[in-house]
Amino acid sequence: MMLIRGRPEAQDKARAISGPRENLAARFTAVRRMSEALSRPLEPEDYGLQAMPDVSPAKWHLAHTTWFFETFLLKAFAPGYRPFHPQFEYLFNSYYEQVGAPFPRAHRGQLSRPTVAEVFRYRAQVDDAMVALLATVEADRWPEVAARAALGCHHEEQHQELFLTDIKYNFAINPLKPAYRGDLPAAGAGADVPLNWTEHPGGTREIGHAGTGFAFDNEGPRHPTLLTPYAFAARPVTNGEYLEFIEAGGYQRPEYWLADGWRTARERHWQAPLYWEKTDGHWTLFTLAGQRPLNEHEPVCHVSFYEADAYARWAGKRLPTEAEWEDVAQLQTRHGNLREAGYLHPLPAAPGETPAQIFGDVWEWTSSAYAPYPGYRPAAGALGEYNGKFMVNQLVLRGGSCVTPEQHIRASYRNFFYPADRWQFSGIRLADDR
Repeated sequence: MMLIRGRPEAQDKARAISGPRENLAARFTAVRRMSEALSRPLEPEDYGLQAMPDVSPAKWHLAHTTWFFETFLLKAFAPGYRPFHPQFEYLFNSYYEQVGAPFPRAHRGQLSRPTVAEVFRYRAQVDDAMVALLATVEADRWPEVAARAALGCHHEEQHQELFLTDIKYNFAINPLKPAYRGDLPAAGAGADVPLNWTEHPGGTREIGHAGTGFAFDNEGPRHPTLLTPYAFAARPVTNGEYLEFIEAGGYQRPEYWLADGWRTARERHWQAPLYWEKTDGHWTLFTLAGQRPLNEHEPVCHVSFYEADAYARWAGKRLPTEAEWEDVAQLQTRHGNLREAGYLHPLPAAPGETPAQIFGDVWEWTSSAYAPYPGYRPAAGALGEYNGKFMVNQLVLRGGSCVTPEQHIRASYRNFFYPADRWQFSGIRLADDR
């Protein structure tokens, strides 16, 4: 494997900064080192893989997150900073049209250069310059620098999650079924946990981010919303329960499917969730640790919104709205099978906790369209392109997954994907009307 070592000198510089600046510099350094740690299991040949247009090569993630800090902080606030390479602004721009035309997303895997080593040199230059900027920027410019640096750290954590989901897809299409990490622990077999329900009376509730902690702009403003009485499943749907849907002919019965979903399932020949395979009558699934037998007690994962919605109809239930989901989640402690747990795979529910697995394991599809909250206004300038321009034709997911950083998730966090997307760690939690 290609070993990339951290740079202790950057950590020493971060420690030399005092007060809030020291805290932010330490967070910046920790986030940057984590991205490099996630890359250590890869071989050099792995860094350039792009098995479909929706995933990106590993080295692109490492470079793009670096581009973010260079573009939005160093070029704007560091006097005399010289960009690492004049073409990197083009190559590693994702979708910020106000910065310049991005290199086409579907062609990222065609770039053998820059090399992996050069990408790490790029990261080193930007890291050193960022630590220096955080230490020396003038007091009157500090609030904006701090806000952008915090956004950049959370942006990189998003790409750390994408790094893992993308490498899983890139490895899964290989007949050798290589493991990203063969040392990942396997969950216990688990046990049958009844699908209980929690009852909620409805009424006027407030959702959206509140408080002084970080949140993305799409999480606000906090606002009231009216809920009718509903029931909320105490845990996500399991592999075993979804297998019943498959065996009942769920993929052959159009009455359970939205028209777009039925068409998509037929065109793409869906017969099971992504990464499931049936050999000699036994189901297995591909994981970041390689191929494993299907554990029927684990939450079903890697299903599209279309599949989640079809399953809910078959079960006589529905998917929750994002307001219902947040109504439940904002009363729960943020803990669960997130990336720091070390499994990088969903775990069976533990008996007794109600509701269980709100945070971690799988992103949970909701029935809510990704749309602006009342009063939402995107920020001015290129950073306003971060979320607002994607508020169409996508659905909201909530709760985080087994590859989401723990400090990155919260009850108000709104993830969003197109309804046919399956390569994310997406699963199902049911709701019902009362």
